[in-house]
Amino acid sequence: MEKNQLDRRGLEEKIDQLKGLNISGMYGSDFLLTWEKSIDELIATLEIADILRGFRENNISSRIYDSGLAVSLFRDKSTRTRFSFASACNLLGLEVQDLEEGKSQIAHGETVRETANMISFMSEVIGIRDDMYIGKGHTYMREVAQSVQQGYEDGILEQRPTLVNLQCDIDHPTQSMADLLHLVNYFGGLGNLTGKKIAMSWAYSPSYGKPLSVPQGIAGLLSRFGMDVVLAHPEGYEIMPEVEELAGRQAKESGGSFLKTNSMKEAFKGADIVYPKSWAPFGAMEKRTQLYGKCDFEGIDRLEKELLAQNGEHKDWECTEELMASTKGGNGLYMHCLPADITGVSCDRGEVEASVFDRYRDPLYIEASFKPYIIASMMFLSKVRDPRGKLAEQLAAGSKRIL
Repeated sequence: MEKNQLDRRGLEEKIDQLKGLNISGMYGSDFLLTWEKSIDELIATLEIADILRGFRENNISSRIYDSGLAVSLFRDKSTRTRFSFASACNLLGLEVQDLEEGKSQIAHGETVRETANMISFMSEVIGIRDDMYIGKGHTYMREVAQSVQQGYEDGILEQRPTLVNLQCDIDHPTQSMADLLHLVNYFGGLGNLTGKKIAMSWAYSPSYGKPLSVPQGIAGLLSRFGMDVVLAHPEGYEIMPEVEELAGRQAKESGGSFLKTNSMKEAFKGADIVYPKSWAPFGAMEKRTQLYGKCDFEGIDRLEKELLAQNGEHKDWECTEELMASTKGGNGLYMHCLPADITGVSCDRGEVEASVFDRYRDPLYIEASFKPYIIASMMFLSKVRDPRGKLAEQLAAGSKRIL
């Protein structure tokens, strides 16, 4: 499978399609949760991501900055998102500076407000990943956003940096939007997703504590586009109840559906897309946050052992060839945010059989390749008052990316 290629005419048509979208609210805004954005704003994010990809494929520069800084703060490990953020910033002409908290005054008690302003003097974007603790990551991002807004209003900052959520405890918008763009390209258009069944399923992992933000991001986004979203997990592995409620309401409004099941087999049956991915139970993640707040490291160790034992009771929750054969036509699309726990490769038993993963390796890498463009699109929409006009200008100028 290859990504859809855009020639110059295709780029002109895509740019022209932005004309009918109401996206003025994106200018100067942050991108924290997909469900805070309108359908038009989400469509524009997808379209501009594809346009920026087309620019690069046609050797056209998409730089909107001659200079400027983008700050990244990763409080959790990352490969794909870290490099995607750096690639996106570079694509638009920004230089990335990592904020390492252990090497900053944050370690000495510097306040969030002070840190946010100090890193923002010549910064255009701040990207944050803070996904480990329920009730913490998204709250922290909001505090940073409020701090830089106040700094801008008080005249301390010459510009107000855009905040991009690179994954929090609630949502992973750059991942879910990249996943959606993958589906749009795979099925030949956003309208072709209506009525498609996606099984967002828990899968066994020999590790514990994986964030809830991927399944929540998928449920919170794809339920808005008329898809039939099925959330599958063993009993006790629930996601946040407010996200379930949101997905159900959005599915009803879009003409799709949102269903829950405790059967992986039921979820896979007739599915157009499957997304088997491990995550920690919501209740356990809440408990872990409380234990960390008390610095109860013995309690954290006990909780980890309990959760590993609990995971071990569900080793049959694995994406197998047999389950894949039950998908629509036996050809359902397998998706994963990566890295996957591959049985017999990265672990003894894991989320997916090696033969399934190997068969879908190229589509998985293509899925991941959309993320830099999604992040760049989020930033572009926030920083350019007239995105359509700017893109048309860049296309007409035809400045070479590689000289």
